[in-house]
Amino acid sequence: MHKYTHLNLYIGIFVHNVYYRHMNTSTEETKLVQATETLRAIAHPIRISIIQLLHAHGQLTVTELFTKLDIEQAIASHHLRIMKNMDVVRVRREGKHSVYMLARDEYHTMVVLLLSEG
Repeated sequence: MHKYTHLNLYIGIFVHNVYYRHMNTSTEETKLVQATETLRAIAHPIRISIIQLLHAHGQLTVTELFTKLDIEQAIASHHLRIMKNMDVVRVRREGKHSVYMLARDEYHTMVVLLLSEG
């Protein structure tokens, strides 16, 4: 089984074991749902690669990202939109260009942990 498939499996187990069995308040429920959706926004090989690139370079334009990933611009934009909607990345405009950066360095830490051998 591929590591990224494991991540989706872990998310499913997390949702089942925590979300459905241990709800005490609506605030806890909201936080768990948001955490699960954030993990889903990260759980794709291209999005994990984007996190790694943004961590290494600090910030990159869409053009730089799709060039480094060797994918089409539309694909890069699709994944960046998912990540932006879940506040995994932030974007700012510089003239005609959108410049992306990680919203929190902890997202890279999670990726390193998930990809580590062990």
